[in-house]
Amino acid sequence: LKHLKMLSAISYIKFLTALALTRSFSFLKLNNGIGNTSLKMSATQAKFNTANSSKIFEEAKGLMPGGVSSPVRAFKSVGGNPIVFDSVKGAYSFDVDGNKYIDYVGSWGPAIVGHANDEILSAVKATMDKGTSFGAPCALENQLAKMVIEAVPSVEMVRFTNSGTEACMGMLRLVRAYTNKQKIIKFNGCYHGHADSFLVQAGSGVATLGLPDSPGVPEGATASTLVAKYNDLESVEALLKTGGVAAVILEPVVGNSGFIPPVQGFLQGLRELCDKYEALLVFDEVMTGFRIAYGGAQSYFGVTPDVTTMGKVIGGGLPVGAYGGRKDIMEMVAPAGPMYQA
Repeated sequence: LKHLKMLSAISYIKFLTALALTRSFSFLKLNNGIGNTSLKMSATQAKFNTANSSKIFEEAKGLMPGGVSSPVRAFKSVGGNPIVFDSVKGAYSFDVDGNKYIDYVGSWGPAIVGHANDEILSAVKATMDKGTSFGAPCALENQLAKMVIEAVPSVEMVRFTNSGTEACMGMLRLVRAYTNKQKIIKFNGCYHGHADSFLVQAGSGVATLGLPDSPGVPEGATASTLVAKYNDLESVEALLKTGGVAAVILEPVVGNSGFIPPVQGFLQGLRELCDKYEALLVFDEVMTGFRIAYGGAQSYFGVTPDVTTMGKVIGGGLPVGAYGGRKDIMEMVAPAGPMYQA
């Protein structure tokens, strides 16, 4: 694990892909006592076939941009064509060609208890039998809200959304409404969904204003987005000193540009700086929530933010997200308060 943490994101994905595709291998003897060990496919191993995956993907490219519904599924960073899956169960995935894989991804995190867990499927089926959408309040909302509030230290009230990206969009509007300030500080390499304000590439200087990192994002949408260096408290304070900062937003453990844990004192330092400059501290726990600890990274590291965002892990992989925080902040959200989000 120590060495895996040092791998880049691409190398890590390549490693997992190769490992998942590996079947039965046999070691050759050492060559003349020299420590060069080779691997070869077992003679009994059937040829790996992905013909159906390739056929389906070729068709998909004429139906959806790049043939996928999310860029990370296109395999461009690791090479080759994506595998098209047919079913999942437990720790395994099965593709449309009948190949079986050990799944180290787990639907990018939410499948903590494994795929298609019988107890979960039973609960989902019982709920589906009542109807797929009410368009009205239901008792299960209260139950899930209580569980999130009980688990996550910073959350006293919660608003549910349809995704982690939507949760971050609502959070952004909330912190600006609560503080009556416009600027936000994010960190180079941290990802908070595809909303315009977050698609920013950091400049070379600490105090550089964010520039759009995707075509179609107007400069005005990112003009109030400042980018700091992760694990660098001085870069954060330099931006806070400019004034007008509503919130400091970060992944408490960076997982979208490799694996970057916080150095000792960094998260606590952010808490103190936000208090000093009257800015809110926001943990984006879409990736870390209910994984690094049941109460998220904030529970593990003992640092409580003002607001927290969460993703589909709270729904076992189903399309749901949430943002929550202190009651006085969350009561700004409509219909309790004037900040609209539906």
